[in-house]
Amino acid sequence: MMNSPQKTILCITSYEKGQEFIHECKRQGAYVIFLTVTALEHANWPRESIDEIYYMPDLSKSDEVIRGVSFLARSRLIDRIVALDDYDVWTAANLREHLRLPGMGDTSVRYFRDKLAMRLKAQQHGILVPDFVHVLNYDKINEYMARVPPPWMLKPRSEASTIGIAKINTPEEFWSRIDTLGDKQSFYLLER
Repeated sequence: MMNSPQKTILCITSYEKGQEFIHECKRQGAYVIFLTVTALEHANWPRESIDEIYYMPDLSKSDEVIRGVSFLARSRLIDRIVALDDYDVWTAANLREHLRLPGMGDTSVRYFRDKLAMRLKAQQHGILVPDFVHVLNYDKINEYMARVPPPWMLKPRSEASTIGIAKINTPEEFWSRIDTLGDKQSFYLLER
């Protein structure tokens, strides 16, 4: 039986997790490149299972990450990119799109990271979701608030977990909050 060529896996994470995955990649014969944030330089990483390790100040700055990883790719063939934390899923998708690597790209990842995309997809498949409205068109928002009694939850579409969620009790409270968002309003949804 012929051995398959060694695969290079780029693992990225902004949080201290994924150690077992890294061990397993190495156990299966992969070449592991690891990218994390500078603040985690001295974290408990399985360095014996990592072939190359790199640090950047902020992995959420996709353009900077793309430039850095593209520089690495000048002299390395990267076969797969894996986000070890859900916070880094979009960054990994952007990298895959840019480098034209297999795996979920931006559109697919939105169903896992964008709360609006998740709800719309669930509705398309008949899965019940709380009543919601995209914070975009003011007429639709006013219709929603007239139809759905408060309290409502104002949710950022792409933050992880419960980060940035606010409970809203009145239309006045909603509009006051929305005014502070300025041009970032469309990155939110309002939900029962």
